[in-house]
Amino acid sequence: MSRTLQILDEELERAAKQGPSYADFLASLLRQEYHSQQDRYLEYRIRRARLPERWTLETFPWKRQPGVRKAAIEQLAELGFMSQAANIVFVGPTGVGKTGLASAILLKALQAGHRGLFIKAQELFDEMYQSLADHSSRRLLNRLIRMDILLVDEMGYLNLRPEQSNIFFKLMEERYGRKSTIISTNLDYEEWYAFLGQKAMVAALLDRLRHRCHTIRIDGPSLRDPQG
Repeated sequence: MSRTLQILDEELERAAKQGPSYADFLASLLRQEYHSQQDRYLEYRIRRARLPERWTLETFPWKRQPGVRKAAIEQLAELGFMSQAANIVFVGPTGVGKTGLASAILLKALQAGHRGLFIKAQELFDEMYQSLADHSSRRLLNRLIRMDILLVDEMGYLNLRPEQSNIFFKLMEERYGRKSTIISTNLDYEEWYAFLGQKAMVAALLDRLRHRCHTIRIDGPSLRDPQG
């Protein structure tokens, strides 16, 4: 009870002056300890999620990005899609804010007590390739499947082996109907065939991904353009 140790002297002094009941005194200590523990648990979830930045919807430059509807994103941030094991796919060119919005929704989920993970697509496929070499693919899949929400960032044209595409399909297949996945990509769905190969597998993947899915297409200016 680290927070209680920090505030005990202050609370004892306050109690001596104000004379609260034993129940009120204890309730005050426990309430502050509880809030402190919740803050620590949140910080732990954020570290484990490997969020590169703590982007929030409150700080997103909505006025500079007319290509996205603020109300639609705020609705998703209420996390109703997670109870339906639905997915979110942000589609748009580089720099329009896909990663920021996706990360902000992931942060909302972490704040609500869910386990999540942010991972770049390149890093994900690298891990999948490594798992083939040391026969740990099943362990990798189990770790990713357990995540309440998984954010795969910057899906694009990568040099993939068929085995990597197969593991990714297995991942999405096992998360399907169970857990939510967020993907940011500069590729429209039709371009996934060239990216992942194996036409029949990609068709099955997209069928599962899009069954319960909110596709957010951002057709707007780059937020990285020089201002002024």
